[in-house]
Amino acid sequence: MLNIVIFGAPGSGKGTQSERIVEKYGINHISTGDVLRAEIKNNTELGKTAKGYIDQGQLIPDSLMIDILASVFDSFQDSKGVIFDGFPRTIPQAEALKVMLKERGQDISVMLDLDVPEEELMTRLIKRGQESGRADDNEETIKKRLVVYNTQTSPLKEFYKGEGKYKHIQGLGTMDGIFADICKAIG
Repeated sequence: MLNIVIFGAPGSGKGTQSERIVEKYGINHISTGDVLRAEIKNNTELGKTAKGYIDQGQLIPDSLMIDILASVFDSFQDSKGVIFDGFPRTIPQAEALKVMLKERGQDISVMLDLDVPEEELMTRLIKRGQESGRADDNEETIKKRLVVYNTQTSPLKEFYKGEGKYKHIQGLGTMDGIFADICKAIG
């Protein structure tokens, strides 16, 4: 099975490129952001808890996310693989994901790191907020999310380098050019 972690700061294009990967390779997509937004929209207990963390620009507790991901992962029948979009975000999450997959006879095939300069991320996210109305796409929250990303999430690069799974992808350029680089990295 082809199990991919797609990685990058908020606004790096993970969602856009994930859709293209799903279409080309016929794998399933787990976007923790989409899963959490659905929980919040449906006003579930998880959604209420998650909203509190998200509104503060913080990460959801690991145990909560692993339980959600295991449930979603197990729901896919006859899957060719999964792309994990927005998870893991910390080394303990990466370790927990590795354990969860190993319990199912699976492993991560590749970790794709979409690298985009911060000025471009700010521009993209503010524009996305204006177009979509997403409350978390405002300058103050974006800055908090980038600090969290740089301090807590960025160390994952070294984790996946150690696993021999890390692939750097330049996240600036045309969508087609970036996707071509992704396909090379997966291939």
